[in-house]
Amino acid sequence: MSSSAIAFARQNHARFLDELKALLRIPSVSTLPEHKGDCRRAAEVLAAELRRIGMENVRLIETEGHPLVYADWLHAAGKPTALCYGHYDVQPPDPLDEWISPPFEPTERNGNIYARGAVDDKGQVWAQVKALESLLAADGKLPINVRVLLEGEEEVGGEGIANFVASKPPELKSDFALVCDTELFAPGLPTLCVGLRGMIYTEIEVRGAKTDLHSGMYGGAAPNPFVSLAQIIARLKDENGHILIPGFYDGIIPPSAEELAAWRSLPFDEEEYRKAEVGSRQLVGEAGYSVLERTWARPTLDVHGIPGGFTGAGAKTVIPAKAQAKVSMRLVPGMTPARAFEQYKSYVEKIAPAGVDVEVRLIHSGDPCLVPVDNPYIQAATRALHEVWGKDTVFIRSGGSIPIVGDFDRHLGLPSVMMGFGLPDDNLHAPNEKFHLKNFELGIESLIRFLQEAGR
Repeated sequence: MSSSAIAFARQNHARFLDELKALLRIPSVSTLPEHKGDCRRAAEVLAAELRRIGMENVRLIETEGHPLVYADWLHAAGKPTALCYGHYDVQPPDPLDEWISPPFEPTERNGNIYARGAVDDKGQVWAQVKALESLLAADGKLPINVRVLLEGEEEVGGEGIANFVASKPPELKSDFALVCDTELFAPGLPTLCVGLRGMIYTEIEVRGAKTDLHSGMYGGAAPNPFVSLAQIIARLKDENGHILIPGFYDGIIPPSAEELAAWRSLPFDEEEYRKAEVGSRQLVGEAGYSVLERTWARPTLDVHGIPGGFTGAGAKTVIPAKAQAKVSMRLVPGMTPARAFEQYKSYVEKIAPAGVDVEVRLIHSGDPCLVPVDNPYIQAATRALHEVWGKDTVFIRSGGSIPIVGDFDRHLGLPSVMMGFGLPDDNLHAPNEKFHLKNFELGIESLIRFLQEAGR
């Protein structure tokens, strides 16, 4: 197998890193309207680079939100076609005062590059682009056919790409998807993610009086939406982490005995996880399940925010007219977002206290997924990773959700190879997000080898 592409990548690593820094300086925060232009600029930079390295049919595909970036190279007759996916949008950087260096001024220290989007997902997108460049520059061709589809709304639900994929356009006809938006289980341990939890993200709105009221004049007679909301939330889950929505657990597909045995063999220290990653006095959750089972293969319900009312300095004795809570549920194989939301909505409406009106809204959702490990592309990935990292690949699940993976399966029939190079402590979505520089380098080499293996 030709190693000239690997040699090219190594010779050009410093340039690759400088280019990544330029991409990281673009504050492509998809959820904030004031950064709409930055999101488009990031898309245009990626399109220009794909065009420069020799990819064809490069264009932006407009959506109701931020544009998609498409490119292809389809000259490997008789070889399979990969659909390479990633996202160029990033989370907001707040709280800014917790960043050691500015979030949009990439900074190297301790063998890492620190910036918002470094690992989620610009660094991993750039690794794919640079793997393609290395193959095209060194060999003049790619070992398989490749389509590239990058989105700018992953951090806000991914509606644009979901609608595009659901339309089953001919430009997405492929044999498998390559998703670089995951992580290694531990430093230096090659990892393939073969399962994701799905999710539903919702809002509960509770309305009481027609306007805010003075608690001295009306307290004791007027319903308080915050109290009612607290009562609803308290009845969603018991103190042992068991979700109380009727029928919620029906039909769940548990992990196999072989999968559980493999998880038990992973280098996982529960106490270290509690101290270093979670930082709480103790861990919580359903009894009878390990931490990995609870985070990878069990449903969850979490409250993310309760905006509204008076939260300023001092005191204001107001009974607010309405209260809201943002609530999400992670779903596991055997569950569907539509059924889970209907069960949840029906239950919330049933337990709503007297005197208030309740509205339950679905913000966005994604399906859970499991990828069979015996498909040829997963096998090609394990060979490639072993060659680069010198160790056997471990198969894990992720507690997170990548909705597009479910869309690729449901609409296009594509299995996904989730080959990511982040680390558990990379602080994605948090201050001081980072990407380990060695993982960026070995990630590019792994992707080169994978595309070569997939074409054998």
